Amino acid sequence: MPRLVIGSHNKKKLVELSDLLKDLPFEVVNLDSFMSVEDVEETGTTFEENARLKAVAYAKATGQWTLAEDSGLVVPALKGRPGVYSARYAGTHGDDAANNKKLLAELAPLPADRRAAYYVCVAILAAPDGEVKAVSEGRCNGVILTDARGTGGFGYDPLFLIPEFHQTFGELSLRVKQALSHRAKAVAGLRPALRAIANNQ
Repeated sequence: MPRLVIGSHNKKKLVELSDLLKDLPFEVVNLDSFMSVEDVEETGTTFEENARLKAVAYAKATGQWTLAEDSGLVVPALKGRPGVYSARYAGTHGDDAANNKKLLAELAPLPADRRAAYYVCVAILAAPDGEVKAVSEGRCNGVILTDARGTGGFGYDPLFLIPEFHQTFGELSLRVKQALSHRAKAVAGLRPALRAIANNQ
């Protein structure tokens, strides 16, 4: 069974991506299986640039097929912020509480009809030699609430309301979220390439 490395140490992201790929014959692991591999600095100014940096570097460092993605929240009323800085919006990478607090503070002066937002994910598949084999983007539209709801997901999920379901990503079941999410849509675009790899093993 071929191994597929998820270019991240985020355990919740590994769970989400493993579930999305469970019908494919891959051993899905994350960077915790390669503790000597150094983290890639995300110096890109777009989601695709950062995803590409990670996919290429981690594939070369591990010598494995690698799926890396960069994702974040875009709020048009905030001129696209947090954008590529979503995970470190308040200054410390991965501090969800601080990031959410900053987002709410910035949105506080705005009327309810200017709280629209969308999640973006760009996912990239790289061969063991670092060559990029597939690129895919997914988006999911929603609205930012004034208070968090739900304990599921991560990042801005408890604030991100899906109007059609009247629930946030923090409240929705994993199954429903997987059908809607930006990450699921991006990964779906990589499936033909992943199937080809599996069939050639």
